[in-house]
Amino acid sequence: MHKAGFVNIVGNPNVGKSTLMNALVGERISIITSKAQTTRHRILGIVNGEDFQIVYSDTPGVLKPNYRLQESMLKFSRSALTDADVLLYVTDVFDTYEKNEDFVEKVKLNPAPLILIINKIDLIDEVKLIALVDKWKILLPHAEIYPVSAIEKFNIEPLFKRVKDLLPESPAFFDKDQLTDKPARFFVTEIIREKILTNYDKEIPYSVEVEVEQFEEGDKLIRINAVIYAERDSQKGIIIGHGGKSLKKVGTEARKDMELFFDKKVFLELFVKVEKDWRNKDIKLRSFGYNPE
Repeated sequence: MHKAGFVNIVGNPNVGKSTLMNALVGERISIITSKAQTTRHRILGIVNGEDFQIVYSDTPGVLKPNYRLQESMLKFSRSALTDADVLLYVTDVFDTYEKNEDFVEKVKLNPAPLILIINKIDLIDEVKLIALVDKWKILLPHAEIYPVSAIEKFNIEPLFKRVKDLLPESPAFFDKDQLTDKPARFFVTEIIREKILTNYDKEIPYSVEVEVEQFEEGDKLIRINAVIYAERDSQKGIIIGHGGKSLKKVGTEARKDMELFFDKKVFLELFVKVEKDWRNKDIKLRSFGYNPE
């Protein structure tokens, strides 16, 4: 008997969905920062065994959209409710039900088996955790509840086993040696974007997008040219920094991570261009891999 299914991870921004997926997959598929809205796409991480295939799906945090970009991100999150064989709703010890009651109601009505994950339990005491579990039992009575610390990998193994148990009987959806549905270029853009999120403040991380213009892979070296798009000339100046210092730092950090990810030497060139108001332009959003209506 072979089991396979889509296990979709949803929840509010910054509760640790990407950290959880990476812990469950055992690979660094999704980028992780302390900033909300780090994940912009729906990203698959595939775990294969002899008699099973789990297709995990990391999604953007649920938020009320202010831009066309955020509308597209919300569509990725909502789509995860429609095709889940198992649904993982992630909250944490600081999150509240009231942040997004509408989405929780949709989760409640979803017919798929539901696991509620309370993340970051390493940050509170046992008494508070018990009270939190009791509260969620009332809010989502049909959910199984797993308190975890994704960053410490605490209680991840029992969660993984339970997810596997809940999978339906099915042949594999992807090749057994496949780790994700995304191409190499996608991970290049995500690694660069992660470095932008960690190196810049205020609106900069949220107003940029990255596009790979050249990706040439040889036996020992990958040559990459990538463009960072900003919305305004002033942002372009901040990204480049005095004498190009800030951009060089981003490039160096990104290159080191890429060499670990691809297990090859990487030659990376970064450029910065201005694309005014790209977050509200459907044609640009589509070229960056989003799907505005």
